[in-house]
Amino acid sequence: MVESADRDANRALRARFDEVYGQYQRLRSGLDELQGKLAELRVTERSDDGQVTVVAGARGELISVEVAPSIFHDRDAKALSRKITTTVLRASAAAVAATQELVAGYLPPGSPSVEFLRTNDFGTLLGRADAVLSRGGE
Repeated sequence: MVESADRDANRALRARFDEVYGQYQRLRSGLDELQGKLAELRVTERSDDGQVTVVAGARGELISVEVAPSIFHDRDAKALSRKITTTVLRASAAAVAATQELVAGYLPPGSPSVEFLRTNDFGTLLGRADAVLSRGGE
């Protein structure tokens, strides 16, 4: 009877290991593809009036800023500064959101890493490890 229970437990553990290992293999095999997609990721945002165009990379970093020649007719430096800043911030936020969505597609559903990418909350990222460690101390 005990031997049968041990075999059943071992089968369940083996099935869980195979599932986790399969997830790891999918993640690992997609890593090169993900890195390539992140390197190529570009997000373009335009100001509401179309006079400022900003391109941002995967981490929200500024790649380029283009201004239409007509922008200089206004000669309001503060307004131009605000327009550029607003457009850069929108491009950066959109790039970060696109990166989060792309990376989430390569991680297991419900992964703490996906939640961390969304919230930037280290507590979320470390919460599962904390829970595992606290159970180990029981």
